Amino acid sequence: MSSELFDVIIIGSGIGGLVTATQLAAKGAKVIVFESYLIPGGSAGYFQSQGYTFDVGASMIFGMGNKGTTNLLTRALDAVNVNLETIPDSVQIHYHLPNGLDLKIDRDYEKFLQNLIAYFPQEAKGIRRFYDECQKVFNCLNNIELLSLEEPKYLLRVFLKNPLACLGLAKYLPLNVGEVARKYIQDPQLLKFIDIECYCWSVVPADMTPMINAGMVFSDRHYGGVNYPRGGVGKIAEKLVTGLAQLGGEIKYQARVTKIITKQGKAVGVQLANGQVYYGKKIVSNATRWDTFTKLLPAKKMPVKEKNWQQRYIKSPSFLSLHIGVKSSVLPLGTECHHILLTDWQEMTTATGTIFVSIPTLLDPDLAPPGYHIIHAFTPDWISNWQGLSESEYADKKEIAAGQIIDRLEAIFPGLNAGLDYLEIGTPRTHRRFLGRIDGTYGPIPKRKLSGLLGMPFNRTVIPNLYCVGDSTFPGQGVNAVAFSGFACAHRIGVDLQLRK
Repeated sequence: MSSELFDVIIIGSGIGGLVTATQLAAKGAKVIVFESYLIPGGSAGYFQSQGYTFDVGASMIFGMGNKGTTNLLTRALDAVNVNLETIPDSVQIHYHLPNGLDLKIDRDYEKFLQNLIAYFPQEAKGIRRFYDECQKVFNCLNNIELLSLEEPKYLLRVFLKNPLACLGLAKYLPLNVGEVARKYIQDPQLLKFIDIECYCWSVVPADMTPMINAGMVFSDRHYGGVNYPRGGVGKIAEKLVTGLAQLGGEIKYQARVTKIITKQGKAVGVQLANGQVYYGKKIVSNATRWDTFTKLLPAKKMPVKEKNWQQRYIKSPSFLSLHIGVKSSVLPLGTECHHILLTDWQEMTTATGTIFVSIPTLLDPDLAPPGYHIIHAFTPDWISNWQGLSESEYADKKEIAAGQIIDRLEAIFPGLNAGLDYLEIGTPRTHRRFLGRIDGTYGPIPKRKLSGLLGMPFNRTVIPNLYCVGDSTFPGQGVNAVAFSGFACAHRIGVDLQLRK
């Protein structure tokens, strides 16, 4: 048992946990982070093999711009005096969709609108009015400092400084994208396009995607833009850990927390798999809420508030991932970094229906050996499709699934199969094992249509001294979103601990 009393103990070194840790360390708090794996980052981590450096998750990174207040990753790195070079991407996504809808989301806003209007000229006015409304949401967000909405003094200060922006956000808080889109747009295929615009980062269609989140994503891609970290997405977590150490914070790897210790109903510490116990004034879980309240705490004593949350939200699917090394000659000149493939609108939300593709070596060639590229192809899939298999059945099913995805990729990259140099296949079981996420889930999604972001919990829990951070908290999934949750969590804890900085 450690005799030290920490100000804050953080379970997990995902981006949400690391932003919480670094923000609190910058405020003078005594912080320790426990990470069950060998490296930090969680879903924003990396692995290396045969000269390739692969991103574990998505390579499309928001929040690394150099202006405004929504560039949360840049702000998190700046707060601990570390720098990370980034490479701008001129196109967010190249969509390959049903009925010949082949569209690039250009970084230039007007160019994007013109590209979309060219496919739907009869909806020109509606397209502009819908995306302009998303811009209004973003402008409200981008005019205020994004901290904890649980802290009354902050809310009052922000409101007095920017009353119009705050009132604007309040208006959109209960709204979902679908209801706003249908105010302006009638064409069924264009509404399907809005669905996949949401689905590609929220894993739900427009009717279930909060307007606040869409305002951020649909607009920041034209403002701060998509910027890739040189050296790979894993560099973000590594740099935050460097900054944490410089401020006296600690991180311990291969340190799996198995229990949150409570005393008289309050969280007071954690116990590791090796039996070691650490005590802290505040405990932060960067695990999913399901893992937090059914594994780290007694499931039989789950608070009513958490039971109610689990009635409103369910686990999203996980992913089937292909990490591919391929000869450079396979990719045509002018290929974009990010692609989405869908052949049938009816299959958009089904397992393996939509394929996401990232080719980060088009931005940073040093991630692969000379003459080769990385292709990371991934598609939603459920862990239930991979359970109850023998070792040989599991291996065979992976090979068949990978072959089917490669066949579909051949439609835009002819010769891919012949140019393969490396292939690593990850299933939902892989995500569960290495990321420590229940069922390998990407995060929570609404069980049914809810009122915008109003159902998402903030960082405090009903258990005194216990906080949650990451994609199970406001504002939800995505690297920049979990960074927001980290800023908010650290701010709330800083106030609760009466930290002066």
